[in-house]
Amino acid sequence: MPLSDYITHYLSAPDSTWSLVSLPFAVTFIVFFGIYILVRQQSKTLMLGYVLAFSLFFAYKANGVLMLLLPATMLASYYMTRRITEAEDDTARRRWMWATVVLDLLPLLYFKYTNFFVSILSDILSSNFSPLSIILPVGISFYTFQAISYTVDVYRGRFTMEVSLLEYAFYLTFFPLLMAGPITRAETLIPQIKHRYHVTDKHVYTGIWLIMTGLVKKALIADYIAQYNNWIFDDPAAYSGFENLMGVLGYSLQIYCDFSGYSDISIGIASLLGFTLLENFRFPYQSLNLQEFWRRWHISLSTWFRDYLYIPLGGNRKGEIRTYFNNFISMLVAGLWHGASWMFVTWGALHGLGQVVHKFCKRWLNKVDNTWYVRFLSWALTFSWVLLCWIFFRSPDMHTAITIISKIFTDFSWTYLAPFVQTRTTWVVFVALGLGLHAIRQQHAECLKQWFIDSPITMKVILLFIVMQLVVNFRLSDIQPFIYAQF
Repeated sequence: MPLSDYITHYLSAPDSTWSLVSLPFAVTFIVFFGIYILVRQQSKTLMLGYVLAFSLFFAYKANGVLMLLLPATMLASYYMTRRITEAEDDTARRRWMWATVVLDLLPLLYFKYTNFFVSILSDILSSNFSPLSIILPVGISFYTFQAISYTVDVYRGRFTMEVSLLEYAFYLTFFPLLMAGPITRAETLIPQIKHRYHVTDKHVYTGIWLIMTGLVKKALIADYIAQYNNWIFDDPAAYSGFENLMGVLGYSLQIYCDFSGYSDISIGIASLLGFTLLENFRFPYQSLNLQEFWRRWHISLSTWFRDYLYIPLGGNRKGEIRTYFNNFISMLVAGLWHGASWMFVTWGALHGLGQVVHKFCKRWLNKVDNTWYVRFLSWALTFSWVLLCWIFFRSPDMHTAITIISKIFTDFSWTYLAPFVQTRTTWVVFVALGLGLHAIRQQHAECLKQWFIDSPITMKVILLFIVMQLVVNFRLSDIQPFIYAQF
């Protein structure tokens, strides 16, 4: 294909493999970043417009014509939210707030849940249902939630800055956040947009470090171990209980490395551009209870549901029973947010049930001595429950989930350990490496990052080369898509 034809095809055609770890994006970003360095020095308006144009191009490559939903949401949300600040009384402000939230939610509800709700209605009416041909736009859940958080924060008076249309467009379309978050609040990003902070060496080196760690998690560990995990969840009955348990353990690491790796890359790219985003994962598998787990896992989503669903429902302010109910409903909705499937609803319900049980028992748990073996037991119970929940999250249907659980409890033998390690040595090494790295303390991880920032440029280049070489050597021809991109 002639170069001109290749360029035309590249610029015009959406690409289902387009992501932050794809080679086309990497090449495109290098060109974009080189120009960005020059543009940023000129003016804030030029910088915002340049990044906005690239973000819309990024959205088009991921979604094709469906990317038009993003600017449509941006325009509607921005101008309707302005009516909230212009309204003369609380009733009018409340009406505009709800109108904006509902309008933001309508595309999400249509694209993500139409077939789910129609199938439920079909079951009730005992009619034949053929799913509609609806393509879910990549990242719609994330930018919808960002738009809602902005509107609600303005209504509550939590965010009071005057925001121009260009600034808001940058905030809602910022390309590192488009595909799978993290969900970023206006109070985090917009003040940085308004003030053109100098991009320091720390910004750049922090960005490189996060991109490196993200590539190790996503492109190295998650993509490699996904092969075996997929075999287990595709046909669990064909494997022993031990092999099924390894598949569940592997998936728990895969989804962590996949999503936290994406978050690292996203936050790292933002840091290269001079913007500081909040962390989205904080070693969640170190948690000693489910409440702590959700303070460490997908932090941007869990805090979103806390601030915009759990607290408005009454939080813990309306009695013990109501607190349990609010907690359970919040997790149920969080499960449904992940996908229009009863399996995701079950996953959310199990997490909600686990949190309710923990809160109910807390009065007695607080009286137990905080010894090392109590902490170990707490960790073991929490991690086991999280693993159980992941079975329902990953399984395509209830039959598969029940088969996996049944095989683990009725067909388990340690005699499979030695041949399993011998046969799948690389898989075992990657899982052990991932879990081992996950076990280090937060302060040690920060020290390691600071060591990289302070290290000589030669050391940085060597480490970057090693990471890239490992990724290339273990790269699969069938690249695994980001798990959370579908949500």
